[in-house]
Amino acid sequence: MKKTLTEFIGTFFLVMGAALGGGIGAALALMVMIYAGGHISGAHYNPAVSLAVWIRGRLSLGDMIGYWMSQVAGALAAALVVVYFFEKEGSGCAIPDEGIIKGLIAELLGTFALAYVVLNVATAKGTAGNSFYGLAIGGTVLVMALIIGKYSGGAYNPAVAIGLSLQKAFCWGQIWIYLVGCFGGGLLAGLVFNLNNPDDK
Repeated sequence: MKKTLTEFIGTFFLVMGAALGGGIGAALALMVMIYAGGHISGAHYNPAVSLAVWIRGRLSLGDMIGYWMSQVAGALAAALVVVYFFEKEGSGCAIPDEGIIKGLIAELLGTFALAYVVLNVATAKGTAGNSFYGLAIGGTVLVMALIIGKYSGGAYNPAVAIGLSLQKAFCWGQIWIYLVGCFGGGLLAGLVFNLNNPDDK
């Protein structure tokens, strides 16, 4: 219960930060929520990161499913708060029709970078006990938003994409791009981490 509640809270503030503050808001919200919840749940706040951590062997299948449910619930709750209390709706699809492939690749690469950094700074033996993990992870989101966010809206997180679709910053017709790209990036990050760290079980 503590872990799933933590994932709900962290994802809520991440999506609220993204909806109201763009890439910078998302990155800073993620960073502070990681420091707030990392010691409880690992502070994934992202179904693709949870997938990567599961592949890495640091999360059970049951916990991963519970995390996914909490993350999506947190994202939807944040979107409702943004729309109904702060009265801010998005302007529609973040990816033009002619940019679908670019958007898909941007989400895959951005999520890969994010999940890969998470695995290396928050789960690896060589960085155990460090105090920079939240800054590194939030910084990754900011960097990816700055360099490739214009191609996809810079979700790098299926829960964020679902929340922003409800808030109408993204559109439901393109949700598959975020699901395929983000889960694909998380999958690749987990596989690459295991390949690079065969003794880190």
